[in-house]
Amino acid sequence: MAPTKDNSGTSNRGFASMDEQRQREIASEGGRAAHASGNAHEFTSEEARKAGQKGGQAVSENREHMAAIGRRGGESSHGGQRGGGTRGGSSAQHARAGSQSHKNDDED
Repeated sequence: MAPTKDNSGTSNRGFASMDEQRQREIASEGGRAAHASGNAHEFTSEEARKAGQKGGQAVSENREHMAAIGRRGGESSHGGQRGGGTRGGSSAQHARAGSQSHKNDDED
């Protein structure tokens, strides 16, 4: 008998079709069984350090990706505003910040 299919063209059978909670339960059982039988690998701190270093090197080789990360970080930490070339930001930014603090004082 052929598997039934829904409108998306995927099977209703198998691990991927299960809800996320059931997938986690099955995966957890597998992890416990691997540890119980001694087949599970546990990283030493040295192995983990080397693995992390290798992953960091691979990511940092992609300059476009690293530039995008830097842009997002800058936008996040500076509210998406760019300063007027001074370290403290533009005078317009200071004026806006000042007017905001006065508004907050009036609300009390």
